[in-house]
Amino acid sequence: MVDFPINFFLFGYEFSSHLFFELLGSFLGFQYYRYLRKKSKDSLSDVNRLYVILGATIGALLGSRILGSLVYPEIFFSFTSVFDLFLGGKTIVGGLIGGLIGVEIMKKIIGEKNSSGDLLVYPVLIAMMIGRIGCLLTGVYDNTVGVETDFFLGFDQGDGLSRHPTSLYEIVFLALLFFVLKNIETSKKLLPGDLFKLFLSGYLLFRFCIDFLKPYPEVFLGLGSLQIACLLVLLYYAKIFIQRFFFSSQHG
Repeated sequence: MVDFPINFFLFGYEFSSHLFFELLGSFLGFQYYRYLRKKSKDSLSDVNRLYVILGATIGALLGSRILGSLVYPEIFFSFTSVFDLFLGGKTIVGGLIGGLIGVEIMKKIIGEKNSSGDLLVYPVLIAMMIGRIGCLLTGVYDNTVGVETDFFLGFDQGDGLSRHPTSLYEIVFLALLFFVLKNIETSKKLLPGDLFKLFLSGYLLFRFCIDFLKPYPEVFLGLGSLQIACLLVLLYYAKIFIQRFFFSSQHG
């Protein structure tokens, strides 16, 4: 039996697996982003790209904390100060949605009209895959594990119960999504911004489904807070694609 959480000892210090792989994923993802930006022609100037990254960072930080805290609404509404928010939970779903909102707000402020998300798709996927390794090794203490199950992939993640390894499922999905998007990018003619929309839609659809296997409280119509957020963004993107591929062909 493996004892969770699985931590690392480096130079005489103990590091949590969650923090270690989160930092490693961010570092490698950023290095891959730099490589892609040098290799391709960025539609944004250096200054505007920095502003966009700033907007994404602020939006992701706020979105991750706000939506992460809303997973348990009773805790969120018990906060007495804004500082309590940053002591609560966090979620990559909120980070992605908040980052998207932060970028769009920043682009309006600086007057940038070009798409900015495609260049970030593969670096973000790499960062997420590596980060989820830390979630997997942290077990139940990370609050991302699945519900109890008899499924053959289930195993004890620190509380004596066989649970769905939802972080492992996500790592596999993200790897598949990486290669699917690569194939779509090379075989289909995409408009600027389409790659990011496909990435975010694919991931949020996965999270909407996989969160049925997590012990999160139901908020509305049997859905949790994260699932509702995923559904809202999916409906927004569905409207965009329907308008482009259906109505444009009707009048084209």
